[in-house]
Amino acid sequence: MASYYVNRQPESNGDHEVHREDCSRLPSAEHREFLGDFVSCYGAMAEALRSYPTANGCAECSAQCCS
Repeated sequence: MASYYVNRQPESNGDHEVHREDCSRLPSAEHREFLGDFVSCYGAMAEALRSYPTANGCAECSAQCCS
């Protein structure tokens, strides 16, 4: 299991990226929201989409959830 976070600050395309705790692109603490601990990015994405309809997986750490 890994901890996942969503970036509260949208990217230039409007996406709020979902990151695993060990991602090199993880936003600073003030710009991220803890989603929970999940076995994969799929559970984290489902949780992120509840508050951020434009959530998308990070291409680096959650590529399988990146659209």
